[in-house]
Amino acid sequence: MDTSTLPTHVIGGGLAGTEAAWQIVRAGRSVVLHEMRPGKLTPAHQTGHLAELVCSNSFGARTVDRAAGLLHEELRRLGSLVIQEVDAHAVPAGGALAVDRTAFSEALTRTLAHHPRVEILQEEVHAIPENGLAVLATGPLTGDDLAADLHRFTGLDYLSFFDAASPIVKSDSLDESVIFKASRYDKGEAAYLNCPMTREEYIRLREELCRAEQAAVKDFEHLSARFFEGCLPIEEMARRGEDTMRFGPLKPVGLNYPDSMDDRGRPLRPYAVVQLRQEDRNGKLWNLVGFQTNLKWGEQKRVFRLIPGLEKAEFVRLGVMHRNTFLNAPELLSASLQFKKRPTLLAAGQITGTEGYTAAVAGGWLAGTNAARLAAGLDPVTLPSTTMAGALLNFIATASPKHFQPMPPNFGILPELARKIRNKRERYAAYARRALEDLDTWMNRGHDH
Repeated sequence: MDTSTLPTHVIGGGLAGTEAAWQIVRAGRSVVLHEMRPGKLTPAHQTGHLAELVCSNSFGARTVDRAAGLLHEELRRLGSLVIQEVDAHAVPAGGALAVDRTAFSEALTRTLAHHPRVEILQEEVHAIPENGLAVLATGPLTGDDLAADLHRFTGLDYLSFFDAASPIVKSDSLDESVIFKASRYDKGEAAYLNCPMTREEYIRLREELCRAEQAAVKDFEHLSARFFEGCLPIEEMARRGEDTMRFGPLKPVGLNYPDSMDDRGRPLRPYAVVQLRQEDRNGKLWNLVGFQTNLKWGEQKRVFRLIPGLEKAEFVRLGVMHRNTFLNAPELLSASLQFKKRPTLLAAGQITGTEGYTAAVAGGWLAGTNAARLAAGLDPVTLPSTTMAGALLNFIATASPKHFQPMPPNFGILPELARKIRNKRERYAAYARRALEDLDTWMNRGHDH
């Protein structure tokens, strides 16, 4: 069937689907973008906007000697619309790249809705399109009917884990006499609100987290699902041991009481610290970092108000938990993100087994680029394996299918450097230099290898 004049269908309007749709129209092709929200909401989403962020507003570290930061820079050079809007709607977050999530998703929605080659259909897709080019970017919360059709098409069960989102509080409800503003080790601007805790306060919080009543995990109990270790509910961390939270999101290292010294003249450090990260550009909303949770809503208010400075906190969003599902990508996908069984069907985003916002954008970029190339009669491309994006997408296509788990961007998946560098910071900087040089060379050659 000649697909050269037909629009490409992108199913799912999250980060990956939004990026894929943009890359298709950027190449001069037409696209139909399907998004079931707001007619049918997921357990985690609240609006019908494209690219709505649900777990956090942070895209990870800014600097290119960190895995997320390198991936940001690669996508900037590749012309990513999503990363362009991330930069345009950034809010202070120390060394992290975080956005005003409402303004961010509204801007992306406007851009695509007003594009003459984009048609947005806000309705649920119940089955994989039988003909033509399509990108499946439905994310980890794929609708039941489409999930069943995908199971029929692949012959494989989904893999699953549970994921959770953190609460958000209003700034004018916080006790500023207790909370201090700082970034860890004073990196970047003082972008976090810090709630310092004594040992007694920390122990009481942990005890109440362990004791608090959890919400039912609707319809998921029959699944052999598990928590994703990179996004554990705070109550699960509390149950794992007395110091688990203090070595995780509540670690006090690099955060000292302002203008306070001990009797030896050394800066005083709290026993534990709960950090709040800015959600919006005006600093009116703040996210409890690391406090993703599945506690009942009343219990969340009761327990989290034990945190110093949050005694009278007003919550504009409480934590929720939802099932994440993903494909066994090594069995099903090539590194070009085409289904091996049907090369005119591509996949992108968290459904492929990549982890994190920026990784989803990278998958959307490649799937959209390849869909446009296929429509034009060109061969699909893969990104250089020395880039963070190329290494990540190559990993999901070549990992062991038996033990496949979601993979975030990280330097461990990059090919070794020609010369070993012992210092970690210098080694990561060298990885980044090589990645960006190889990406620039690849782009200058016109994607032809």
